[in-house]
Amino acid sequence: IYFIQSNLRNIMNSNLPDDYERILLVKPDVAVYKIGPRPSNRGYRAADWNLSSPDWSGRMRIVSKSDKCIIRLEEKVTGQLFGECPIDEWPSVAVETVLDSCRYFVIRLADPSGRHAFIGIGFTDRGDSFDFNVAISDHFKWLKQSKELEKQEANPKPLVDLSLKEGQTITINLKSKTERRGSEPKPAAASTSGAFSGILPPPPGTKVTNKQELGPLFRAGGTPMPQNVPAPSPVGLKHEPRTGNLLDDDWGGFSASSTSDDQNNWVSFS
Repeated sequence: IYFIQSNLRNIMNSNLPDDYERILLVKPDVAVYKIGPRPSNRGYRAADWNLSSPDWSGRMRIVSKSDKCIIRLEEKVTGQLFGECPIDEWPSVAVETVLDSCRYFVIRLADPSGRHAFIGIGFTDRGDSFDFNVAISDHFKWLKQSKELEKQEANPKPLVDLSLKEGQTITINLKSKTERRGSEPKPAAASTSGAFSGILPPPPGTKVTNKQELGPLFRAGGTPMPQNVPAPSPVGLKHEPRTGNLLDDDWGGFSASSTSDDQNNWVSFS
């Protein structure tokens, strides 16, 4: 960026006469109004002007000459100069916006003898007033950047030499994929003895399909009983002869427990 800006500035400023002018903006329609003295310290109001009847209308050109920016009002057909407004800095007292609109401005016209007068100008389109502001501000931004580049050229910063000196080398250690895989910690093997960790696997060579096949080896809740210990028999329960396979009939246990004695114990309510 520095190289491009420096070359652009050199191309634009080299071999150019002092009176060389560069056109920044052209607007074909602009209205001019006569205004009175400033009504207050706050500023001007376009509503105080006779906006429906401008005192003059013509063309406006904004040109740059050396470090200055000049607003020129000219006749549309002949190009005769009506007046010009030199701007030395931005923001400037030579160009002032009004309080009640963004399309109207107050500019200061000046002649070679040093006399000046304030007039009002207006644009029919808001886009024209936006272009008016941008053209002037961009010119002074470019001047600021040009002065900064001149300072950098006058006082260049020392360059840092990052090249390798004679005999200097650089060593870079790059680990391969196999080394990185080998360096990864291996998971610890599961211990076969010690504390209980989760669900134990069944013994080898056995096949457990149903807890009912193991009979009394399981307590209530599915916990195994020690070997060589007889299973406890139920206390206080009456053993009835089984007439069929109760495992095949879900309601067999209920039908076997119903007797005639139980039926005689029912109490009738009238």
